[in-house]
Amino acid sequence: MRRKALIQFSTLCWSIAVAGWNDGTLGPLLPRLQSVYHVGYAIVSLIFIVNSLGYLLGATSYLYLTDRFGFGKMVVIASFIGMVGFALEASGAPFPVFVIGYVFSGFGMSFLDAGSNAFVASLDENTSTKMGIMHAVYGAGAMCSPLVSTQFARLPRWSFVYLVHIGITLVNAMLEMLAFRFGNQEQCLREIGQSPPEKTKDSEAGVNKYKQVFRLRAVHLMGLFIFVYTGVEITIGGWIVTYVINERHGGPNAGYISSGFFGGLTVGRVALLWLNKKIGEWRVIFLYIAICLGLELVVWLVPSLISGAVCVSFVGFFLGPLFPIVMSHAGVVLPPELISGGIGWIASFGSVGGAVFPFITGAIASRTSIASLQPLLIVMMGVLLVIWAFVPRTREALK
Repeated sequence: MRRKALIQFSTLCWSIAVAGWNDGTLGPLLPRLQSVYHVGYAIVSLIFIVNSLGYLLGATSYLYLTDRFGFGKMVVIASFIGMVGFALEASGAPFPVFVIGYVFSGFGMSFLDAGSNAFVASLDENTSTKMGIMHAVYGAGAMCSPLVSTQFARLPRWSFVYLVHIGITLVNAMLEMLAFRFGNQEQCLREIGQSPPEKTKDSEAGVNKYKQVFRLRAVHLMGLFIFVYTGVEITIGGWIVTYVINERHGGPNAGYISSGFFGGLTVGRVALLWLNKKIGEWRVIFLYIAICLGLELVVWLVPSLISGAVCVSFVGFFLGPLFPIVMSHAGVVLPPELISGGIGWIASFGSVGGAVFPFITGAIASRTSIASLQPLLIVMMGVLLVIWAFVPRTREALK
């Protein structure tokens, strides 16, 4: 059973790494896309808003589809839907077709993201540690992809970077088939010796999970928090390269700053596990956001390329633990039977923020300049502090 549990967890780590690889790719490509398609900030930002439509479709259908067809089937189907999007993007098609590809890839990635989080949060043993490790692997994927996309951005066939996406997503689909064998989540948990969660009184009374999940105020607060958090993360990863090139006169290697940010994200999610436990996961979030606010002020107000690059990496380091902490906290405060559905909604709806806020950034930049990036990020981080203050600390606080 331990071997089976390790296979399942490793597969989920690969899935989340694929989602990370996808999220980290676009930043270094944006200047090339603007050049190839002759579009400004606002038009190129349509990529983010169309991507959000894919994520929103995934968010609104995740609970229904996984309940109807099973977790194991849906993560495989979602992988193939994602590959359809990557194929359109790899073709280097006209801009409208290229953008439409992001509906499919957004839908597919939202399922991989939400499914991995929901499954790990439902585990009985070492949930916080496993969540931290899994999200460090996400950061590793997001860190490595800008290294690759920076190189492809210089090539005539720049769009072939999405062939790499197709390859790693195909591997993911095969791993999901072998690890979960198209079963539902309860069957997969039984295979590793974990009994199904106890039913709530509402479930025994015939109330469906949709209604139960959406009645919980904590689900909506954590979903809103992740919505803004993911917006901060992807906005930095997506626009920091353009910001450095235009505002700090960075050269063609500026794409590596995006890798530095995601590298910090990866290291922070593992290196700060001890501090999370020592201070307490609910309290430590306030500390990390406050540090990130200070670092963003340095990036904004100190006109130095080197100090900005270093601070961006440290922003990633302290920002990184927030997502796995929220997923772990959801597993603590939500009723056991609703953990999978609740976290599926939190993760998939939250991921929409990773498309909405980068689009807003591009729209604002088209009217002003990309210098607006830093004050916008500072406002978003301030909003995170306010939202988290209202999130319940214990399961008893839900009642």
